[in-house]
This record gives sequence, structure tokens and C-alpha cells, in this order.
Amino acid sequence: MSDIPADLKYTESHEWVRDNGDGTVTVGITDHAQDALGDLVFVELPEVGKALAAEDACAVVESVKAASDIYAPLEGEVVSVNEALDGAPETINSDPYGEGWIFQLKLAGDDPAAGLLDADAYQQVVEEEA
Repeated sequence: MSDIPADLKYTESHEWVRDNGDGTVTVGITDHAQDALGDLVFVELPEVGKALAAEDACAVVESVKAASDIYAPLEGEVVSVNEALDGAPETINSDPYGEGWIFQLKLAGDDPAAGLLDADAYQQVVEEEA
């Protein structure tokens, strides 16, 4: 069973969102997503300064099995990317909710949870896919 922290918000496309409390959010992929992809071998990070609309494809993770787009969970501007993933993409496999974060967004709107799923709703998405 996948780890689904209750303090995060989620998308149906398997991104997680942590509200940083300062108008920014940190984004990564869920434990379920990294498990389904398998061992990650490459991460293409978004460009700092890039404006994103919600659901824009903005990054790519590649595993030995497949490449998968990462989507912006909310509208905003990329203010930081996890450069450590360039040399160690497997960090997402070992610590998807911590050191394996992918990027940070400065939100264009006020509500960091707008349209996102809570842990229980995301658990249902995972169960329906199984």
C-alpha cells in the first residue's frame, strides 16, 4: 500500500502539493507514482521563472520502464527546482515526499488547495486504478 501523508494535497495525475505558508507550494510525485514508474534514471526539471497554468506539463521523469510528464497542480511561477535530482533522480524513489521534491511554485491565486484532493480522496483514486 502506498504512503499517502495526510498533511499534503494531491492531483489525480499523482502529484503531491505541500503548502509552504508563504504563497509558495512544493511539488513532487507520490509514492504510488514512483512505485508504478520503477527506478528513475532521469528528471527533466522545469525552468525557473516559467509561468504555468494548472495542469500544464512542466517536467518529465524517466524510469527504466517509461517516461512520464509531471503536471503543474496549480497556476503559478516556478521559483525553485531541486537541482540535486540532476545527479540523483533515484532520490524520488527513496524519499518522494522529502528530498525527492521536484519544484516550487509561487502561486498566482490565493488558495493553495483549490481543486486538489485530500489524502482520503487520493487514496480512492489509487484504489480505483488498482
